[in-house]
Amino acid sequence: PARLMTEVPAVSTGDRLFAALQYVLPKHLMSRAIYAITRSRSTFVKNTFLRIFLNLFDINMAEAAQPDPFAYRTFNDFFTRALKPGARPIAIEQEFIVSPVDGTVSQVGELLNESILQAKGQHYTLQELLAGDEESITTYRNGSFACIYLAPYNYHRIHMPYAGQAVKNIYVPGELFSVNASTARAVPRVFARNERLICEFTTPVGRVAVILVGALHVGSIETVHCGEVNPPPRRNKRPEIISKGVGREFDKGEELGRFNMGSTVVLLFERGRIHWDSSLHPNTTVQLGRPIARVVQ
Repeated sequence: PARLMTEVPAVSTGDRLFAALQYVLPKHLMSRAIYAITRSRSTFVKNTFLRIFLNLFDINMAEAAQPDPFAYRTFNDFFTRALKPGARPIAIEQEFIVSPVDGTVSQVGELLNESILQAKGQHYTLQELLAGDEESITTYRNGSFACIYLAPYNYHRIHMPYAGQAVKNIYVPGELFSVNASTARAVPRVFARNERLICEFTTPVGRVAVILVGALHVGSIETVHCGEVNPPPRRNKRPEIISKGVGREFDKGEELGRFNMGSTVVLLFERGRIHWDSSLHPNTTVQLGRPIARVVQ
């Protein structure tokens, strides 16, 4: 049976304070500064940032292709580090959709017409998320969705949840709110307000959208087929179709892109094509390559 969208705890005072602070912060300016610092080749700047980061977060460097954090040329190279071959086995069986990332499920379920659950009492629409693209809105109406948050300590590359061919890429300028659970509870329509890259694919299970949502300090989203699509700043506030990379074929589990600093991926599937795994709930931790859904036969 189709599982409807689950709800999470109500917004707290702390959530509201954190959200209020973000409304007044110069988010794009901060993100541009972080963009520059994280790409600095100054050993002092890089190592200072690295030490702070490694003290704040428990990073498993044993699974990285280069296990020495100080061997990376820049902080961003460390942040978007590759994993050792075989560190994330991909469930290759045709019936499985796999997690495209390491992260934590924010929400998962079925769309109610065009409405997507963000958090308890917070919804946003396909119209907003897909920046008014009517053809795509029609495609995913009453479909299935999952939203997966990548924390700063996670592996930050995004891979394909299923084999497919790129058919559409749309860059949508926007805000740069944080996308953590606290902000999702307190800031309305945050995933539809933030800067994002919508990547759509034709696959054996119909059309699939992999939406890379930018966030506070995420000055850039980079993909294998489009390159770096949103280096700041962008003065043009209109959605921009990116024709580069259309037609590119991807295997299941193949690298699609990376977040230069942490963020969120939203997955969309057409109606009736998949069943989410019963173990997936808000706050479930997932790893790249593990089955998260089964294809409807």
